Amino acid sequence: MTILTILAAILGFGIIIMIHEAGHFFVAKKCGIRVLEFSIGMGPAIISKQKGETKYSWRLLPIGGYCAMEGEDENSDDPRAFRKQAVWKRMLVTVAGATMNLILGFFLILAVVSLDSPMTSTTLAAFRENEDGESISTSSQWLQENDRFVSINGLKIFAWQDISYALQNDTCDTFQVTVEREGELITFDNVTFLNTETKGLLDFYLARDEKTFGSIMSHTFKYYAHTARLIWISLVDLVRGKYGFHDLSGVVGIIDATTTVVNMSETFREKLITLLDILSFITINVGIFNLIPFPALDGGRLVFLIVEAIRRKPCPAKVEGMIHFVGLAALMLLMIAITFQDISKIFTR
Repeated sequence: MTILTILAAILGFGIIIMIHEAGHFFVAKKCGIRVLEFSIGMGPAIISKQKGETKYSWRLLPIGGYCAMEGEDENSDDPRAFRKQAVWKRMLVTVAGATMNLILGFFLILAVVSLDSPMTSTTLAAFRENEDGESISTSSQWLQENDRFVSINGLKIFAWQDISYALQNDTCDTFQVTVEREGELITFDNVTFLNTETKGLLDFYLARDEKTFGSIMSHTFKYYAHTARLIWISLVDLVRGKYGFHDLSGVVGIIDATTTVVNMSETFREKLITLLDILSFITINVGIFNLIPFPALDGGRLVFLIVEAIRRKPCPAKVEGMIHFVGLAALMLLMIAITFQDISKIFTR
């Protein structure tokens, strides 16, 4: 089962990259831009086939991919070259990859919510008790059954995962909690969450929602918002120095972690749900990360297009191409370093 899980993780990662590049590819084609090559993976080509004006390639290393367009980083006399097109068309092509990743993430989360039996809400159902029926919950001093969590320490609660994140990520002993009670918002300061027996912070139970079309869509949108915000918070924390280089993972680390987590599930259904859940996180991560305004990333290219739209004058192709080349080289070196770190962690473990 481990080998099958590894293959499934690799296939899933490949699909995420393929969807991203397909976004660039199809929008470029619709905009009349000449696409020279559509490649999944990096490095030497395993399979390569020329069809019309475009070469389609499957390459050895599943760490990326690309959609090479005529005149993307250099001047070209071809009227269908990328830089010959209107700015708005180039913007659409640039953001299409990340957009496809974000859309894929939504449908993967929809599948997870649909397949998963419990649909946990953000409404407090009951407090934990011991075998004698005595309360072992400290938060019961402030909260009541049927309270709906609205925010904890300023973090807006979209899904039940936000509650867990807010309680476990903050190092404080008390929390500011806002709940909705009978249609009214109530805020409590210095709330303590503690199961006096286990010493855990989750000293209450959350209600479960009945599975209907409306509740499935509602949970999907809320879980999507939770995932996207969590990824953004993690990126901000990385820039601030909360996480270091040793906390980063590349393709090898992601596949290894995915395999480990999926194999912890017992049934095939649980494994499938876990795999889809992880893939949804990865594809949304890829979408958000690619929109960061860094050279070679879609966000970096978008910055040049926005500046061009404002100035009504493009940046020289050689200058922009060199900036993106340096950015790509830096990203590739980082990926290589992270890959070696991932492999080292596996052998060390």
